[in-house]
Amino acid sequence: GFPPQPGGKSPAFYLSGEYAGDLAVLKDLGLDVRIVEGPVGAASALKMSYAGIVKGLAGIGSAMVVAATKAGAADALRDELALSQPAVLARLEVALPDMIPKAYRWVAEMREISGFLGPDHPASQIYEGFARWFEHLASDANGEAVDAALLKAFAARVAQKKA
Repeated sequence: GFPPQPGGKSPAFYLSGEYAGDLAVLKDLGLDVRIVEGPVGAASALKMSYAGIVKGLAGIGSAMVVAATKAGAADALRDELALSQPAVLARLEVALPDMIPKAYRWVAEMREISGFLGPDHPASQIYEGFARWFEHLASDANGEAVDAALLKAFAARVAQKKA
């Protein structure tokens, strides 16, 4: 989850397994403890699945924004998303610039998600691809920042069009 926030909001701690309920007492100490019904490992599966969706969407969005921009279709993509997928566009507006400085951390996480799926699961290759994509973005952000600039410009243009 997110790091602790001002005002006392803490990250959520997901627990599963036979004895997870015994740790619910930690709520009384200010921790946001959430019990996931299921065996040991169910809470970890939730984390992998949630990150796979949220960060996977950032991976798909960033890859397609860069590709569309390089092909001269960024404005058309933005307009189409505004018409047909406004929630996706709103998410990209925030996620794209936010993801760039974190991309280096997401490399290992994508590989962990690939491993969670297992080597025989066809989708595990998708997450290995995301790992390579985030590796590229991290390198780009610390170098010439060509793709990072394209992502930031796309997000800024979304904000401008809303204003």
